[in-house]
Amino acid sequence: MKNLKILLVFTLITTLSCAQKSPRQQADGKIDGVSVAVDYGAPSVKERTVWGGLEKYGKVWRAGANENTTVSFDKDVTIGGEELAAGKYGFFIIPNKSGNWTVIFNTVNDSWGSSKYDESKDALRIDITPEFGDENQEQLFFGIMDDSILFAWEKVKLTIPVTIQ
Repeated sequence: MKNLKILLVFTLITTLSCAQKSPRQQADGKIDGVSVAVDYGAPSVKERTVWGGLEKYGKVWRAGANENTTVSFDKDVTIGGEELAAGKYGFFIIPNKSGNWTVIFNTVNDSWGSSKYDESKDALRIDITPEFGDENQEQLFFGIMDDSILFAWEKVKLTIPVTIQ
């Protein structure tokens, strides 16, 4: 009986220590022959107010949890009509209470959070019109679509258009 109790306690401790609140995710795909990869920490809503609450309006956000979200392209691309060289970028979002949101591809791709974010290192900034829906996307999601990168969390979706140069 004593061994069973020890085993149960060990199992509980192992389960709790291995559970990740915001697991690392990877979205991979091709857009018009360009390999695209998004690496991100995927937090969950957990009944919180995300936009304007957890993530403040008008503030740079790392677009995920823990270490920065990164986006990689193996060839030069055009994002929203603007050229972006092949490479790996730190990815940030500035959510706004109204109007467009700003998505940012920054040359620094190995930071933790956005506290050391430096606008002078931006490779590209574009404004995207957010789509608001009624359905809740509980866990933050990135997807590689036919011609775009999709971001979805809580009741917001951003479709970031990507084409080859």
